[in-house]
Amino acid sequence: MKRILVGAVIALASVLIYRSCADDREQKSILEESSMLIQQELKNVSKLVVTEGHFAEVYNYKDSKDLFGPLITAHKKALVVVNADVTIAYDLSQINYDVDEENKMLTITQIPEPEIKISPDFEYYDVTADYLNQFNANDYNAIKRNVNASLMKKIEASSLRSNAENRLVSELSRILVLTNTMGWTLVYNNTPVENSEQLKTFLD
Repeated sequence: MKRILVGAVIALASVLIYRSCADDREQKSILEESSMLIQQELKNVSKLVVTEGHFAEVYNYKDSKDLFGPLITAHKKALVVVNADVTIAYDLSQINYDVDEENKMLTITQIPEPEIKISPDFEYYDVTADYLNQFNANDYNAIKRNVNASLMKKIEASSLRSNAENRLVSELSRILVLTNTMGWTLVYNNTPVENSEQLKTFLD
């Protein structure tokens, strides 16, 4: 009888140990599968998100040079019409993240900065210059610098940047939905992300 009881205890213990190991393996398998799905979704959004716009600028360029003191001055001027195509892009393949399977946390450590590209088309009108103050490469470079600076101010004052951020938030929200659905937590700036609006505030 004693042997039977000992055998039953050993058998029960073996079953419990087997079930525990099986449960651990199953839980580990689920975590690994969840991690793979999340990383696959990150790959799916790892693309170039581009927002396009168009801007126009009319720029008056003037330059004067004193000759032999202030008595004689040589002038030059130009009217410049600029049409520029502008793109704001986020390269989402540059997102850095950490996956913590044990705590079911996906932590985004870095979101790439927007890449702003200005492609201007310059048309010069009413270009006049005195003989002793002719247009040269420095003048054209100065015009380009000033026009680009002016266009950048227009871009910042426009809705183009916010539109680009909205597209970025839309892509990141896909990751947020997946993590929430699978019972994981998305973290950015050491803060759990609960909704898309919170994502947007992190980008401001």
